[in-house]
Amino acid sequence: QVQLVESGGGLVQAGGSLRLSCAASRSIFSFNVMGWYRQAPGKQRELVALITSDGSTNYVDSVKGRFTISRDNAKNTVYLQMNSLKPEDTAVYYCSAKEIRTIVAVLDYWGQGTQVTVSS
Repeated sequence: QVQLVESGGGLVQAGGSLRLSCAASRSIFSFNVMGWYRQAPGKQRELVALITSDGSTNYVDSVKGRFTISRDNAKNTVYLQMNSLKPEDTAVYYCSAKEIRTIVAVLDYWGQGTQVTVSS
């Protein structure tokens, strides 16, 4: 059973920064993609950023230039550095990992979420 444990959320003023961490219970080399999602009250969960096993990254337009996803393979941890935070970034942030074993065996893992609140 894979565990993903997020940390680093909290309350910050607009314009501030936070760094989220996602520690995996096994080597993150085994995951094809890792990512951060967020869900604000009354809204659908959205993909914020992802990083592939070869280090390629992608971001939703609303966070480009402000957020950076990275990985530390030695620590089995993925990070989300969030700068220039805005009130609309307020949400529960979830770490996810995708393991593609075969064309019909794709496993998705999720963390428990961490709250990020940005005050205006």
